[in-house]
Amino acid sequence: MDKSFLWSIEDGIGRLTFNRPEQANALSLGLRDDMLDAIARAAESDARVVVLSGTGRMFCADGDIGEFALHREQVSPLLDDILGYVHPAVQRLASLPMPLICALNGPLGGAGIGFALCGDFVLAADTVKLRGGYCALALSPDGGASYLLTRRVGAAKAKQIFMLNRALSAEDCLRLGIVDEVHPAVELAGAVDRLAHELAAGPTSAFARVKRLCDTASMHTLPVHLELEAALMQRSATSADFQEGLNAFREKRAARFAGWDARGPDPELAGHA
Repeated sequence: MDKSFLWSIEDGIGRLTFNRPEQANALSLGLRDDMLDAIARAAESDARVVVLSGTGRMFCADGDIGEFALHREQVSPLLDDILGYVHPAVQRLASLPMPLICALNGPLGGAGIGFALCGDFVLAADTVKLRGGYCALALSPDGGASYLLTRRVGAAKAKQIFMLNRALSAEDCLRLGIVDEVHPAVELAGAVDRLAHELAAGPTSAFARVKRLCDTASMHTLPVHLELEAALMQRSATSADFQEGLNAFREKRAARFAGWDARGPDPELAGHA
């Protein structure tokens, strides 16, 4: 039996894939074990970049409405079970140490917005349509959708997207800053692969530190953040990749970065949010 959420890795590029095309890659209890296992494997792998996408014509169409209808008298326990894996999954994806590319191969809505926007880079096919989804069922957002959409478009626009529940085209999403690039559907995979290979050739540990600095900047006072920058700069400057970068600059050639110089959290991060 095929898994409902896939993980693979080749040439330093990891791939996580929603694999319920007949159900529009909707979130359900059936996804739980496959998704958590795949994301854990990604986080613990030596991948230098990870791509998240979906099979079929949809990226992720929120929750499985049929499952909700079937359990309409016990919706609260069902939600506890679903959010009990969806929220940790989004959080772990967002905190992956390597760059995460979200490749939106088709329409999405609801909690699919959270999965779509938890990446560092968001590329979309021109077939993408985004719809808030929740308020059509008198629900409020989950899956990090309200947090991640607000970070990209601001609170005022995010409220409009969720309350009005109007479909946004791929070009609308690009104009609003919800996605970073839009490509013809037949060209999306190629654009994603080019970006993935570019990132995979980069200084992986430096990328991890960039992610940590940018993701925590709003949580810190300037003095605290400067302290963290100094600690991570010192650690970066002791890496083999830094020496390679210096040599490549002096020799006027492309750098050949080795990648990870250490796994796990930086000791210097202790005590920092």
